[in-house]
Amino acid sequence: MRVLDAFAGERKGIISNPGTGQDAVARATEALHEAFPDRFTDDRLIHFGPKSSRAIFDTAVASTGGTAGDCVFVGEDHEERAFARTAGMRVAAHPIFTAAAIENRPVFWTRIDLPEGRSLAGLEAVANGAEVVPVHVASPRLVLAMATALGVEALQQGGFTTDVRGQVEDTAAFLVRDDRPVSVPEAAFAGASDESRTVTEGAMRAAAAFGFASGELTGYLRPIASLGPAPGGVYVAAPAGVPIEDVHTPGAKPGHTERLLPDPALLSRPGETQAEGYTEGFAEALPDGFEGVGNGLPSPETIAAVRAAVTPVALRAHVARISGVEPLVPGQPLKVRSRDAASADNGLVVDALVRHFQDLGLAVRRHAFRWRGRQLFNVEAEHRVEGADSAVLITAHLDSTAESGHFVDANGEPRPYDPAVDPAPGADDDGSGTAAVMAAAECLHALVADGRAPTRHVRFVLFNAEEQALVGSKRYARAAAAADDRIAGVFQMDMIAGLQNGSTPTVEIHAGSKVPGPVVAASSALGGLVARTIPALASGFAIQQLTGPGDPAVGRSDHASFHERGWAAIAVSEDLFGPDGRQDGTGTRQYHTPGDTLLDEDHDTQYAATIARSVTATALTFAGL
Repeated sequence: MRVLDAFAGERKGIISNPGTGQDAVARATEALHEAFPDRFTDDRLIHFGPKSSRAIFDTAVASTGGTAGDCVFVGEDHEERAFARTAGMRVAAHPIFTAAAIENRPVFWTRIDLPEGRSLAGLEAVANGAEVVPVHVASPRLVLAMATALGVEALQQGGFTTDVRGQVEDTAAFLVRDDRPVSVPEAAFAGASDESRTVTEGAMRAAAAFGFASGELTGYLRPIASLGPAPGGVYVAAPAGVPIEDVHTPGAKPGHTERLLPDPALLSRPGETQAEGYTEGFAEALPDGFEGVGNGLPSPETIAAVRAAVTPVALRAHVARISGVEPLVPGQPLKVRSRDAASADNGLVVDALVRHFQDLGLAVRRHAFRWRGRQLFNVEAEHRVEGADSAVLITAHLDSTAESGHFVDANGEPRPYDPAVDPAPGADDDGSGTAAVMAAAECLHALVADGRAPTRHVRFVLFNAEEQALVGSKRYARAAAAADDRIAGVFQMDMIAGLQNGSTPTVEIHAGSKVPGPVVAASSALGGLVARTIPALASGFAIQQLTGPGDPAVGRSDHASFHERGWAAIAVSEDLFGPDGRQDGTGTRQYHTPGDTLLDEDHDTQYAATIARSVTATALTFAGL
């Protein structure tokens, strides 16, 4: 609004793709005028349609009666900015940079180092008054941002060190992690400090990650660019049309690539206000269910309900339908081949999930976002409670990939994975988590039918495009923060059915964050509740609670999108990372391959049911049941 007010005298229009459907344009028009009354008043400058070519941008320019060089397109999507530039328009990657685009001033990728004694709050105070937009908070000492030269000057005057990299233009930022071991030469660092060794290892890992990624992406008109070391890997600026999300380093662990979204609110972390209450006395923030039983356990009634609803049979049935073993809709012939974000089946699965939640009487919303020119949807289903002060989220990701599989062409020659046609059943990743969320919703439905009621909203959310660098959950969490949503805790299940024969059943509970503060303690407390619940539902399970900056899953699943905003969140999974975070765990051996099926020898629905029951019982009790 501040930017719109600053340019009140300029002609402003909209270029937007509202999706398909007879009423799509009408609904978008109504929403536009409701959100921005009296701000976009010239209907000639409002253009609805696909932004998958320069055509709509040419049309928009023509509607102004001026020249393309007099027009500025403000758009977050770097692919869309590329089309607008092709049409001759100036572009801005964020509204903050509108003036810079009008004045032909470039915007740069900028690393911001915070010296000792300076805080993220201090950086926010400077950045909010300057042409600076953060895209990733790596640690209390490092932030990656977009900034103009004026923004960089303001940061330097504010006492922050800046490292200016290339221009933003039509590039997007990603964090590419490299899980391969790095060997620091012992002789060269004899007597060196731990900090020096860490910096050196980080630089070596960044070089290795960038070298591999750039080697995999040869043949494109423009190369990717390194933006320097990042937690566990390297920051990369990828031009439009370069599929950096498809790069898998050898031995890649889940969440090896993270899409970074610009947002000034990344520095404010609005969820920390809620998390602070947990750090000072977590018990005071718990509903009565935990305290009433003693030992911090869900009530016997809740555990009994969970045992009845979240069963191996129920999980198997859900996984069978969304992974293609059984028809997606009972009684109909269609079996899905893939839930990849680029597969046509992805939308069909979304439709089926929406119907399932609606049948349970939940308020269902499709949360739309765009990725590579496609409209995708997260699925949100909520049981609302009158007077509730916050929501508890039970989540997973609905999409899949087989990017690490081996494929051959008609001549038997190796070829890349084609998500449009190749199978990606994703029974474990993350069909197992999706099935668990569906069963948890069925459990809540049964409890409510039995006369019980939570005291907090309970929200079941299935994120899309997690395999495409956490895009769906990033968009969801950012929108929730913008709406001042109150989220008490997030319970994410990502791969919970993988157990190699003969292995000790092991559960990983990830609560870690590179940025200290209330979110770490609050997330660890949530993880502790799950850890205490597991033995009440099964014996013989090993439990790995991982927290703090050393958690190997920091930033690597959808819970991280909520950590960015300061909300308490955990990711619960099979044994993915092993006891030291680097060696292989005892989970599935079919990670990101067509072999990740319900019939795989590593897929264990009894094991998955125990994890799903533990998370469901904990989350529902946390919601007041």
